[in-house]
Amino acid sequence: MGRPRKLKDLIGFLKDKASIIKASLLSKHNTSSIHVAVLRATTHDRAAPPPEYRIAAVLSFGHGARATACACIEGLMDRLHNTRNASVALKCLFTIHNIVRRGSFILKDQLSFCPSSGGHNFLNLSVFRDSSDVDSLELSLWVRWYAGVVEQNLIVSRVLGYYLSSTSGPSKNHKREDNISMLLNLDLLAQTNALVGMVEEICRVPDSLHLQRNDLVYEVVRLVGEDYRLVQYEIFLRVKDLQDRMGSLNLGEAADFLWGLKRLENCKERTAELFANRKKNDALWELISETKEGLVTMKESREKRLLTIGMRDEPSELNSFQGRNRWVVTVLPVQR
Repeated sequence: MGRPRKLKDLIGFLKDKASIIKASLLSKHNTSSIHVAVLRATTHDRAAPPPEYRIAAVLSFGHGARATACACIEGLMDRLHNTRNASVALKCLFTIHNIVRRGSFILKDQLSFCPSSGGHNFLNLSVFRDSSDVDSLELSLWVRWYAGVVEQNLIVSRVLGYYLSSTSGPSKNHKREDNISMLLNLDLLAQTNALVGMVEEICRVPDSLHLQRNDLVYEVVRLVGEDYRLVQYEIFLRVKDLQDRMGSLNLGEAADFLWGLKRLENCKERTAELFANRKKNDALWELISETKEGLVTMKESREKRLLTIGMRDEPSELNSFQGRNRWVVTVLPVQR
């Protein structure tokens, strides 16, 4: 880890140039521009995030043939899995996140088919570690965290049946509410738990000074903050609907719902610290607190009712027991 930063930055710059030249000369004609665009969006520059026009260049490959979109995702994932540089890995994830948020359907579709090995973290970055210097080692924490957030975003999208970024717009919001109201309790709870899981993943953000002094990390957190805003809205809709149908929940569903709300409340302080400059969603937290109290009251009421029924039935059960045993008494003759 003793390599001077300026020397490392120069080596990274030369690597980027060499990779672009190699991609231009050796790649097939129909994929050369794709590989070059991916490389330019994921350079070794540790501080600067990819410029918007570089991200737009990658996204543009989703507006052509499916084969082109497939080559784009394949090139991006190869870049992610083959690099040992934390800055390159973080920029790859940032580009993937932009595809998830605003890429074409074809690009998103290819991204959903990309993981082949399965497992909890199909981005395979749970053990990523760039130990070339102290800053890179610290930035590796952000790579692992960001990979988990992007993965959870994709998991939530599969559970909901649509991408979080597709929820904007008044007409779409009304359609969401109608669709949610038609869900079964079990399905609605599964969606709520997936959304809570994403909030928990966001709360695992590293405690690091990079957030204040690294523009790349700042942009990453900003983009995650946009996701968090959408997740809050999706959770609000489901908690409100479950609150309205609380009386129809059985004890198991009520316990699952209550546990999810408690998990969410445990994230309140951490998310407030992370997104301190953003508008607080007081309505959501008030709804969660109110619903949690209602669930506790309902649970206690049901348990009290069951206990009362049990006490009322106990004498009859005792009489029945005594009645059954009344006839087993046999009088034996006294032997003299």
